[in-house]
Amino acid sequence: YVTAMDNANKDGVEISPEDTAKKVGAALEFGLKFGMGEKKYKFGLAHDAMREPFDYYAWGCDFFRPAMNMKQSVFLGEDNLKKAMEQLEAGENVVFLANHQSEADPQVVSIAFEEMGFAQLGADLRYVAGHKVTTDALAIPFSMGRNLLCIHSKKHINADPETKGEKSKQNMMTMSSMLDKLKVGGTALWVAPSGGRDRRDVETKEVPLAKFDQKTVDMFRLMGSKSKKPTHFYPMAMVSYELCPPPDTIEAGVGEQRNVRYVPIGVSVGKEVENTGGKESRHLFTDHAMEAVEEDYQTLLKSIEEKAGEQ
Repeated sequence: YVTAMDNANKDGVEISPEDTAKKVGAALEFGLKFGMGEKKYKFGLAHDAMREPFDYYAWGCDFFRPAMNMKQSVFLGEDNLKKAMEQLEAGENVVFLANHQSEADPQVVSIAFEEMGFAQLGADLRYVAGHKVTTDALAIPFSMGRNLLCIHSKKHINADPETKGEKSKQNMMTMSSMLDKLKVGGTALWVAPSGGRDRRDVETKEVPLAKFDQKTVDMFRLMGSKSKKPTHFYPMAMVSYELCPPPDTIEAGVGEQRNVRYVPIGVSVGKEVENTGGKESRHLFTDHAMEAVEEDYQTLLKSIEEKAGEQ
């Protein structure tokens, strides 16, 4: 993180060594206070962002913002985001189906939405979060500043057979809580249907997108239908891997090594996914959403590369 801030400073970002030290110190202080020991913060099924008396949402954004090379970052889909906002204001629901690359993705989304003129939506968005961001000591303070629905992802639910039943029960309770929010309407959700972060191909060094899980997408479509409120699905492509790369292999435990870098980011919100595919061909909806994210992801990579070449 210190190196990332030094590189940012060299690129014209106003961040002093003192500011960097304060940011790192606060992250460690919060991690020790809320992430360990008897006072470790416990998340419920649905967690509302803690904004007072201390604003953990703003703090998390301010922590990662200087590490984002905004000169070379690319944000696309403002018109689609505007349409989604209008649907939310009309009491309808919106679900963003996204790929997931970095532990800092919530902050990436917030800053992207700010840049496109939708800062409030960035703050209101509720994330479907796996167990790591609610149990890892360093992740907990950042998660405290986010609206969450807490689940156990398919990739980790089978790690401990003895607790699988309990985890499955918690997931069902979380889905029930989500349905309650969808029934009210005006709810915006972010979910990574792949169940985890995209991983680097160690041979090619490229970062292919993890495929969307059809059953996960089907579940969210079912919840939207059960809510009796119009529910809209938008594909969201994200380029954030280099900001805080995950391990090359999936680890069931917590405490992974972090390596924050000063890099450009990219977010693209695609057009609403058409409601195609009945019971016999429901895979078409997932396929279309995945294809849209894949296409927009490549567009982001190319645009970021072109921006870098211009400077």
